Amino acid sequence: MTARRPTAYNAISTSSRVEILHLLQTTPQQTVGELVAATKLHPNTVREHLQRLIERGFVATEVEKRTTRGRPRVFYRAVDGVSVSSPEHRRKVQAAAERGDLMRRVMPETAGSLTGEEQHQLDALVEQLLDGGFDPEIDEDALTIDLTPCAHAADQADNRETLCDVHLGLMRGALSEAGGPLAVDGMRSSCDPQQCVIHLLRRRPDASA
Repeated sequence: MTARRPTAYNAISTSSRVEILHLLQTTPQQTVGELVAATKLHPNTVREHLQRLIERGFVATEVEKRTTRGRPRVFYRAVDGVSVSSPEHRRKVQAAAERGDLMRRVMPETAGSLTGEEQHQLDALVEQLLDGGFDPEIDEDALTIDLTPCAHAADQADNRETLCDVHLGLMRGALSEAGGPLAVDGMRSSCDPQQCVIHLLRRRPDASA
């Protein structure tokens, strides 16, 4: 595969946005004020970062339902494809499936061993990784995705653990939004910051998301 310009990654190309998205992934519902307190950033800066994350489909908003007077609060939540979604996130996943189907019709030799829902899940995941500046190598039989060398290991070396957690969350969201049995099992640990291999698994039909 050929790496593309990291359009989606621009939304989390700064340590501040990574921190904000990580906070929302670990604490599902937060206000601007709570994020300001946690990050020590100016409120306007937090709002700008949130807007970028919303535009890319990584964050969704929810307005508080009040029964008393007063301005309702706006809560921000990380999109996970299960309990939280957004029109942009759904659009991206659907577009990835359509492009994948078109490629497999035009070039049948590109079709792998996966079919149906699994293939559409992989379409969504690969599209997200390509947009994130990665060049994934897929092993459909082993259910692994090799991202070595990591495109961002040097960019945010001091923030590696948080950045990896954020990307794993985004991958889980893409698979969940597409719908199907595939899920992220984890990342193969390595002392080499540029080495990154993602393991997938097939959930049982009765397993929870």
